[in-house]
Amino acid sequence: MMRSRALSLWSRWVLANALAETLGLGGTFAAGFALFAGLPEPQTTLAAIGQALLMTSSGLFEGLIVGLAQWHVLRTAFGRLARRTWVVATILGAVIAWACGSLPMTVASLGAGGEQAAASEPQGWVMALLAAGMGAVAGLVLAYAQWRALRPHARGAGLWLPANALAWALGMPLIFVAVDLAQKAGSLAGFVGVMAAAIALAGALVGAVHGVALVRLASQSR
Repeated sequence: MMRSRALSLWSRWVLANALAETLGLGGTFAAGFALFAGLPEPQTTLAAIGQALLMTSSGLFEGLIVGLAQWHVLRTAFGRLARRTWVVATILGAVIAWACGSLPMTVASLGAGGEQAAASEPQGWVMALLAAGMGAVAGLVLAYAQWRALRPHARGAGLWLPANALAWALGMPLIFVAVDLAQKAGSLAGFVGVMAAAIALAGALVGAVHGVALVRLASQSR
C-alpha cells in the first residue's frame, strides 16, 4: 500500500510538472517571441537591461502556473502547506532564476554582430554542458524559496535543493536543443510543435527527478 501511494504521488507530480511547464514556460517563450521577434539586438546597456527586465517579468507567469499545479499535488502529502505560501515561493524563485539567466546573457550580446556570434558559436556538446550548468544553478535558485516553505512540514527538507539542481541540469539541455531544432523547423506550426513537445518532455523529466525527493520527504512529513 505504501509503495502504491508513493507511486501515485510521484506519477501525479510528474504529470503536473509536464503540464505546468508546457503552459508556463511555453507561454513565456511565446510571449518572448511575440515581444522580441524581429527586433535588433540591444545596442546600449540601458536597452539591454530593459529587455532583460521584460524577460524576467515572464517568470511571474511561469511561477504562478507551476506553483499552482505543484500545490494541487503537494496538498495531499503536506496538508498544512498553504497554497499561497507555495505559489509565492515558486513565483519568487522563477523571477530570480529568470533574472540570473537573462540579464548576463542580454548584456553580453551588446556589440556582438550576427556574423561574429555565428562564428564564435560553441559546439553542441559545449552548449549542452553550459545548459546543464545553467540548469543546475537555476534549479538551486528555484528551489531555495520552496525549500524554506517545506522546512516546517518535512524532516530533511534540504534534499529539495540538490534534487532540483540535478533535475534542471538534466532538463535544461533538452530545452536548448529544442530551441535549435525549432528554429530549423521551417514553419510556425513546426516551431510550436517542437517547442511544446520538448518543454513537456523537459517538465516531465524534471518532475520525475525531484519527484523522487518529494516522495521521500512526504514519507517524513510532520
